[in-house]
Amino acid sequence: MGTLTPDRSAELHEIGLDQQNHATLGRLLTTGNIGYAEEGDGGGMHAQVRVVLDQLIWDPSILVLPHGGDLDIEFVNDDQNTHCALVPSNGDSQWIWLPNYSRGTVHVNLDGPGYYWFSSNVGNDEGRGLIGAIVVKGDVPESARLDRPQQPRP
Repeated sequence: MGTLTPDRSAELHEIGLDQQNHATLGRLLTTGNIGYAEEGDGGGMHAQVRVVLDQLIWDPSILVLPHGGDLDIEFVNDDQNTHCALVPSNGDSQWIWLPNYSRGTVHVNLDGPGYYWFSSNVGNDEGRGLIGAIVVKGDVPESARLDRPQQPRP
């Protein structure tokens, strides 16, 4: 099973991850798949992210949410090494230990649009570590906007 997506330039452009220094992680996430969280009946979302065997990569490495809110991420470690997942969340980041061939779920809340990173912060993972992005689509509520000129949008 390969994890490289052949041509995702249009999809990366749509979610704003195709330009460096554009208030995003830019081109750091050049490999791996793009996944989309699924919405549940109550408005919460869920997704599954795997550590791919012998590749030191999340699959998907980019997770897109249609809007801010509650998200359950099931992490599956298919690798022969131990990893973990450090995931952003309003209030406090969530961390889960992932021994080889294990799985676990974290519950996070990302209430605003933007680009967030998640990683495995155990060891060095070949100098880069497992790194991924969560892209929360949508606009900032009017009440939370700063009083400043319109900014360019991708």
